[in-house]
Amino acid sequence: MARYIFVAGGVMSGIGKGVAIASIGKILQSKGFEVTALKIDPYINVDAGTMNPIEHGETFVTQDGVECDQDIGNYERFLDRNLTTDNYLTTGRVYQAVINKERNLEYKGKCVEVVPDIPNEVISRIKKAAKKTEADFILVEIGGTVGEYQNMLFLEAARMLRLSHPKDVFFILVSYLPVPEMIGEMKTKPTQYAVRSLNMTGIQPDMILARAPVPLDEPRKRKISVFCNLEKEYIISAPDVKSIYEIPLNFEKDNLGQRILNKLGLRAKKTTDLKDWEKLVDVIKTADKPVKIGIVGKYFESGKFILTDSYISVIEAVKHAAWFSKYKPEISWLSADDYIDDISKLKELKKYDGIIVPGGFGTRGVEGKIKAIEFCRKEKIPFLGLCFGMQLAVIEFARNVCGLQKANSTEVSPDCQEPVIDVIPEQKDLLSQKKYGGTMRLGEYPCKLASGTISSKAYKDSLISERHRHRYEFNNDFRDALTSKGLVLAGINPEKDLVEIIELKDHPFFVATQFHPEFKSRPTRPHPLFREFVKACLK
Repeated sequence: MARYIFVAGGVMSGIGKGVAIASIGKILQSKGFEVTALKIDPYINVDAGTMNPIEHGETFVTQDGVECDQDIGNYERFLDRNLTTDNYLTTGRVYQAVINKERNLEYKGKCVEVVPDIPNEVISRIKKAAKKTEADFILVEIGGTVGEYQNMLFLEAARMLRLSHPKDVFFILVSYLPVPEMIGEMKTKPTQYAVRSLNMTGIQPDMILARAPVPLDEPRKRKISVFCNLEKEYIISAPDVKSIYEIPLNFEKDNLGQRILNKLGLRAKKTTDLKDWEKLVDVIKTADKPVKIGIVGKYFESGKFILTDSYISVIEAVKHAAWFSKYKPEISWLSADDYIDDISKLKELKKYDGIIVPGGFGTRGVEGKIKAIEFCRKEKIPFLGLCFGMQLAVIEFARNVCGLQKANSTEVSPDCQEPVIDVIPEQKDLLSQKKYGGTMRLGEYPCKLASGTISSKAYKDSLISERHRHRYEFNNDFRDALTSKGLVLAGINPEKDLVEIIELKDHPFFVATQFHPEFKSRPTRPHPLFREFVKACLK
């Protein structure tokens, strides 16, 4: 019988529900249990594919091609499990399913109502994921914060599931305890109100994760216990940490894993073993020699604030690779717009050990990225291009090495005369019909590697599989023109003869991929291309 752990947030969003779920899952894995995790987003959007990354963060892609919230990426990285469409729910997806069932007479003519039919659909999807994965624990993150209208139906689903499975459901509230600078005292009142809001939905939390700038002290634990109707040992301190990978070890200081098992009447299947995780955290804390990586992009500026969530998988993949070599990653954000009109600024790229141009959409910053790529090529700076970054590397090479001065992508310039990057044929019909959501080339596809290339040496294999998210491809009509000047086609999709990886010879490291290798990187198992990129940077 599976056990269900629901995690909801209080006071404000962005307090770490996703990494809390991932960390709890890691702890339960260490005790011998099989774990899977689900994210419920309260958006009407069917998936995350059409959301602005500055507002919503990165769109993560699963192996079966679902565009989902970045928290799914955290789950995969911590649990070292590949998740699927069953692990992601949105309000739009749930309502769409219920309406389709009603149209197909699956409700046998009865009146379909918001309650209980929407919560029942949520419950059926959670149980489907439990059955498919055969997991002992199903961890479910309810997006947003308690008290919001948007997630009430998901909380209702959790309440109804506990009603039918009273011994198998566990509720956790992640709540923030502010320490106002002018007062200097940690305040519990916001958490008290969050618990009351949760109580109003018919749910009493079994545990509170007390997020705060500093560790929770005994008086605050005692106060929360009294006013939130909860045993003191089930109030877990969750202070800010420098690395999210410290969180499972931090939770275990309060014996979180055993407390959950005690409440659910379970025993650990094996002795707690987080030794690999402890080694990882030790490297994170002790690595002092820096490797400096610059990321040239456009999805991190929001007013006066730098928002890195747009590229979170890229960031984590760089960290994994740096830690593998026992180096401290130092990542800088470089705006592509800065290089468009002032090429003298390109000299700043020499300060970095390596440069990454990640994925993206649209025309803004394109010429700045192309100039940055040209500078990396000429100055022998290690370069890694990802998706759009690969396409721009092809354009740069075509223009500046092959003499195709009008080379471009039809995404950037629909009527360009030398479209070295062009829309995939089957995508043209979709675009003409304005079918944008969930219609790109998504999910895992095979790639055959050319022998003797950097990529084949990195993977130590001739056939790999990687995740995609794009509409435009390398135009094979220009293949001969580019390869005759030295462009190396290091990886080809064998099914459609599509170029997946390009490289350059006589360069410390110049590799660009049409796919997104960052989605498959793990903290204790860095992705081969990121690992070799960082090694080249260290040289």
